[in-house]
Amino acid sequence: MRLRFVLSETGKGLARNKAMAVAVVIVTYVSLLFVGVAALAQIQVNMLKSDWYDKIEVSIYMCAIDDRAPSCDLQEATEEQIDEVRTRLASADLEPYVETVYEETKEEAFEAFQQAYGDTALADWTSADMLQFSFRVKLVDPEQYEIIQEEFGGSPGVSEVRDQRELVEPMFNVIEKAKMLSLALAAIMVVAAVLLITVTIRLSAMSRERETQIMRLVGASNLFIQAPFMIEGAVAALVGAGLAVGSLFGGVHLLVNNWLAGSFTWARFISYSDVWLITPLLVGAALLLALVASAISLAKYTRV
Repeated sequence: MRLRFVLSETGKGLARNKAMAVAVVIVTYVSLLFVGVAALAQIQVNMLKSDWYDKIEVSIYMCAIDDRAPSCDLQEATEEQIDEVRTRLASADLEPYVETVYEETKEEAFEAFQQAYGDTALADWTSADMLQFSFRVKLVDPEQYEIIQEEFGGSPGVSEVRDQRELVEPMFNVIEKAKMLSLALAAIMVVAAVLLITVTIRLSAMSRERETQIMRLVGASNLFIQAPFMIEGAVAALVGAGLAVGSLFGGVHLLVNNWLAGSFTWARFISYSDVWLITPLLVGAALLLALVASAISLAKYTRV
């Protein structure tokens, strides 16, 4: 009987405040959508880093013929200079940082160049002598690129030290900025959601103040009086959370599966399982948001 009464009062409250209930649904939906986007963006960044950071190498390019780098002075690197770099890479000082060293001769570089640009005009006038001998260094910790740069940058015979992270870091930065923007917008919308739920529940409580007074007189507990109002907020918030989760599934299907996955086949992207992973977080956040806002707004109107 008590449960039926609570649910009946909840239904009445939602029917009386349809516009405000819809507003709560919308603002909860938008705020949790931004939270979900930020969470998925973080998962995507971690996924890309785990896939690519272990494969990233630091390339040490030796001077080529007529190389205009300051350390080359238009001279090709000599065998002695190449041996010097080889010896330093194998030294005890760099052993804790260097995992593997690959060497690429001019001939091997030319073969790779032909595979990449064999059908273009650029390949017609490029010869093996025009390319560079290089070392590709796989580090124990890819974040310690500066050690290789400081050790070999500007050395005689070394044209350039290049970190391959420069190729993928801009993509990480874009995703990271999108995540931070989503979190900022989510914070604003969460505040708006709390205020709106508070106002909605307070108006509902004010409209039924006489009923709550009668309930107190007959000995009803605070929790029993507050339950219908709290359930109103929770129902509206849960509907908003459901819409947010549905939008995230739709976004993964349209943007990731139908676009990004087909355009960037070399990368691994978030999937439906990642949305399922954050769904309990969003639903829990919706309930917590509604219950906290309801408890604050009901303190005045249902206290003994």
